[in-house]
Amino acid sequence: MKFVISGGGTGGHVYPALALIRAIKKRNPEAEFLYIGTEKGMESTIVRREGIRFEAIEITGFKRSLSLENVKTITRFFKGVTKSKALIREFAPDAVIGTGGYVCGPVVYAAAKLNIPTLIHEQNSVAGLTNKFLSRYADRVAICFEEVSDSFAAEKVVFTGNPRASEVIGIEPGDVLTEYGLEKDKPTVLFFGGSRGARGINEAVEANLPKLSKRPYQVLYVTGEVHYEKVQDKLADMALNPNISIQPFIYDMPKVLHATTLVVSRAGATSLAELTALGVPSILIPSPYVTANHQEKNADSLAKKDAAVVILEANLTADRLLDEIDSIMNSPEKLAKMQYESQQLGVPDAADKLVDAVYEIMKK
Repeated sequence: MKFVISGGGTGGHVYPALALIRAIKKRNPEAEFLYIGTEKGMESTIVRREGIRFEAIEITGFKRSLSLENVKTITRFFKGVTKSKALIREFAPDAVIGTGGYVCGPVVYAAAKLNIPTLIHEQNSVAGLTNKFLSRYADRVAICFEEVSDSFAAEKVVFTGNPRASEVIGIEPGDVLTEYGLEKDKPTVLFFGGSRGARGINEAVEANLPKLSKRPYQVLYVTGEVHYEKVQDKLADMALNPNISIQPFIYDMPKVLHATTLVVSRAGATSLAELTALGVPSILIPSPYVTANHQEKNADSLAKKDAAVVILEANLTADRLLDEIDSIMNSPEKLAKMQYESQQLGVPDAADKLVDAVYEIMKK
């Protein structure tokens, strides 16, 4: 069997695509893959590093206001469709799957016009513009949040969850916390704002570090690589206890999540899939800088089930954040309830469900 996969721009689109590829390989070791992305997106590096054949097309997203750039985008779209058709004809896939991002537009559209079975995967609780457009042509729309189902034709929708959730389940944390200078079995609060960090979260955490240093739990604070040196400069004269570990980036995040008691983070779809698969409670501070404010909607889906607490960045203060952390970490009953509710939202078999949906469209 052969599959074309497309998804790009951010890790939130690329990592689920790679999880899907690994799940298909587990079921069919002889399966072949072609990944179509862009050279500017994260996929160009990540996918090639995985040893998967990678081809690039040029595409950009539409501006939400009237702009001459949109005319160029339309031109790039049709050029992308032409190149995608050529790649698809040459590779002759059994199915084409889009996992989000602008690049999926010409790829999945081209496949549909060539009568190749197609599926798109919407990770967020708010449908992206590209997936809304592609849903008219795709055979199936796989979703991760029930709230987004109304954005697509009911007969096409299948709930699968995010395949990244399946990948974190079987990982053994081992002594991962000790690698960051912390104790193995001590309750741990993890702060992270994504690979580049989040200034709003960082400022609230830094203001609280002297107080956090005196708490009975320990802290793993991931600043983001671009902020790390500035944070270290600020803390040069601050005497912190050894229950605080400050890192620029975490490469073995699934292991760390297994060993974490509470997470304070943004509300990206892939991160939430990992948290709920493991039943990790969270304090979510949605990024206000994303399309259609989808992170706030993602976060609300957990908060209304009592699996998370949401603090909007506009309302974020150091005192508010510390109060929320203490109210959870100092209450075994509240912590246990949040752990339970988080796990109820998890889809640990998401990868298998998504592979089933892909195999189903190939029967048409």
